[in-house]
Amino acid sequence: MSEKSLRIAHLYPELLNLYGDGGNILVLRKRLEWRGIRCEVEEVHIDDRPSFSDVDIAFIGGGSDREQRIVCEHLLAEREELVSFVEDGGALGAVCGGYQLLGHSYLMGDEEVEGLSLVDLYTDRGAPRLIGNIAIESRIVDRPIVGYENHGGRTHLGSGVEPLGRVIHGHGNDGKTGYEGCLYKNVVGTYIHGPLLPKNPGVADYLISRALERKYGDGSLEPLDDAAELAANETMYQRLISGEEKE
Repeated sequence: MSEKSLRIAHLYPELLNLYGDGGNILVLRKRLEWRGIRCEVEEVHIDDRPSFSDVDIAFIGGGSDREQRIVCEHLLAEREELVSFVEDGGALGAVCGGYQLLGHSYLMGDEEVEGLSLVDLYTDRGAPRLIGNIAIESRIVDRPIVGYENHGGRTHLGSGVEPLGRVIHGHGNDGKTGYEGCLYKNVVGTYIHGPLLPKNPGVADYLISRALERKYGDGSLEPLDDAAELAANETMYQRLISGEEKE
């Protein structure tokens, strides 16, 4: 067993678990355990007052507009801690509704709702909803990232924010620019559900590596046998680019 350990904060799993987003936490936990790295997962619930001072990876899933608003109201009270966590290089994964919360604002109906302003982006709305399977190319992984998107939001990145990747199939941030998600410091934001990490183990390892680098100064990871995960990834990717899997 390694001397290393990481602490994961799973934010509001009772509200933000759309399309099985909680499965992302299972993947992070197992990929740490398989490498002999101790893992502690703290579930942060709606009545909790979380501290991020000893958190290494934070994760925010997706939910409905109602659930997203409830979560944002609670997280705004912790905004200073979250800003410190992100600016200090804390690893943060955010999916769909959680991704929208990272920005300055997002639209709920016709109402502009204040976001957490952790990343320079904002989200408005458009029609129709952007729904279907998606594949993107990203510099953080060797293989395409695949999954499923379903969002009415159109997310716009600030000039200093890098997209997570380029859309190969699907819609992405706004259905127009050809980009999906965001990268800022060690933050990964994306609209990709599925859940995201089981078919994209490289994304899980990116978050783990960034967290280890921040905590121990060494983000190197022992390779794992990802044959099953990569077979699922390749099967989905081939269906998308061949046109077999329709939007």
